[in-house]
Amino acid sequence: MLWEQRVRYAALTDIGFRRKNNQDSCAVTLSQTKEEWDAGGHLFVVADGMGGHAVGELASKIATDTIPHMFVKLHGRPPSEALKIAIEEANDAINERGTQNRDFQRMGTTCSTLVLCSRGAVIGHVGDSRVYRIRNSQIDQLTCDHSLVWEMIQSRKVNPRDAERLCPRNVITRSLGPEPVVNVDIEGPLPVLPGDIFLLCSDGLCGLLSDAEIGMIAGTVPPDEACRLLVNLANLRGGPDNITVIIVQTGDVPEGADVVYELPPQPSRFEGLSWGGFGLMCLFAALFLVGLYFFELDKERRLQGGAILAFAALSGIGYWTWHRSRNVPKPIEHDPRSTVAWRPYRVAPARITDEFVDQLTRLEADLQRAAIEDHWPVNWTEYEEVFRKARDAVEKRLFGRALVEYGKLFDLLMAAIHQQRKIQQKEQQRPKKGSDSSINTAKEPETKGSKPKSSPEIKLPPGHH
Repeated sequence: MLWEQRVRYAALTDIGFRRKNNQDSCAVTLSQTKEEWDAGGHLFVVADGMGGHAVGELASKIATDTIPHMFVKLHGRPPSEALKIAIEEANDAINERGTQNRDFQRMGTTCSTLVLCSRGAVIGHVGDSRVYRIRNSQIDQLTCDHSLVWEMIQSRKVNPRDAERLCPRNVITRSLGPEPVVNVDIEGPLPVLPGDIFLLCSDGLCGLLSDAEIGMIAGTVPPDEACRLLVNLANLRGGPDNITVIIVQTGDVPEGADVVYELPPQPSRFEGLSWGGFGLMCLFAALFLVGLYFFELDKERRLQGGAILAFAALSGIGYWTWHRSRNVPKPIEHDPRSTVAWRPYRVAPARITDEFVDQLTRLEADLQRAAIEDHWPVNWTEYEEVFRKARDAVEKRLFGRALVEYGKLFDLLMAAIHQQRKIQQKEQQRPKKGSDSSINTAKEPETKGSKPKSSPEIKLPPGHH
């Protein structure tokens, strides 16, 4: 990647619908000069704290303060080394703070970081926050979740289809802070192509939206609007956790730059075919031609020719199917002691589908109906104008434009929802007649993995909360 390539990014963090405070943090540090770029690069960080209330907030804040500071101090070292040291320093800082105060013991945070530099993309990762890459209508997960679910899958103790049903999703096996030493996964440097989109997020997003849905939105909608649409959808699906997302899009190579970008070579269809196998395929082809000759030109041997044709075709297809099944790329078997993996951990299509657009259409219709019935404070004049644009885009199958307009509709509806929630909160805070306001009840701390305590909710359509 070149310093001259423009980087377009957006970042958004949201408390969600059910948390009392936001334990997520994020940070962005862009190189301001070519010298800074050559020495380090652009840095993006997402952290999801745990420990309950201010403890989780403190842990994630220490991470997003320490990592950029240390990374800049280590400019000049290889980015992979500098990033690893910076994350380890954050672990030391959180662990030390936890030992100084009894209330802060075992506090921790996840951490997913991305460095874009002259060598490519470097990723540092601890926990179950994620880093994705969207390229050519495909979304790749570039980090491995340090969670019980993923460890059970990698050790092949459970089938991936059954893992989330059999294992608790909220149990993470590695984080910054609880232990004095942490194992940091470093991925890369990975090649960066013009137009690549990277997305960092906490599990408040990827726990509610599928990889394909994230890829369709982030790969089509501009970063700032994509961040809002992703957060709004996560909230409309219940918003049980804090939600944080950073989207980074790389620009084109400037004219005159002496750089050629190429995709990684794709495996040949004949890769792994031995000379014996090649000879066998040639034999099947020869038999096919002999059978075709008898079948077409020798009426007396037409029956034999047909039999030879069928045998050659079925044998060739059977052998080729068997060969391809043996040479299908195997899933990554990641050595837990290793810190480098060179292929995505998961892959999903990111091309917009009719089904996804229909889903957004139904969601918008349900929310509009609820807004009218419950008198949400919606700016209906602006809403109708945007709605017409969204409907026209869908009718013309301009799905990218439709996603942008639906994002605007959800912005208007979510603004009304937040206003409605504030009204309900004020009504709940009013002392009731006969109540003694001097009586206070102790509140249990809210920890990661515990059932979040609900804040006042508005009435959403069935299936959306």
